[in-house]
Amino acid sequence: MIGFLGEYEVTLDPKGRFLLPAKFKEQLPADSNTQFVINRGLETCLSLYPIKIWEPLFEKINKLNDFDTKIRQFKRFFLNGATMMELDSAGRLLVPPSLREYAGLGKDIVMASMGKRLEIWDISKYKTELFESYSQEEFKNVAGDIMKDM
Repeated sequence: MIGFLGEYEVTLDPKGRFLLPAKFKEQLPADSNTQFVINRGLETCLSLYPIKIWEPLFEKINKLNDFDTKIRQFKRFFLNGATMMELDSAGRLLVPPSLREYAGLGKDIVMASMGKRLEIWDISKYKTELFESYSQEEFKNVAGDIMKDM
């Protein structure tokens, strides 16, 4: 399976490093288990991509028409913070300061699966996004619309 399941609470150390949960490590593609790209998420979170997932996405984005203003704006926002990273010998990843600031990450963070990538949230923002910004009723309605043809 190429994809992730689960959500885990982890802690950022004072240098901005966190330990990648073992359950996520087990779900990584065998040939890309130490290299990642981290960048700004679509909400105030970060996205963490295994390198094998990032590379085809990056190729698609690079083929977009730079003469289109919306595409330039998208690429600027999405790619400019993107950072290559590798697990250190202790199994930690270092979140660059600019990305920590963008996502408002404190000491306690949540790593949540989003299919082929992981999202990294400040724990309080995650709980607000998940439980306060979106009601159970809204979830049922959206799920019905999205999954109706399955």
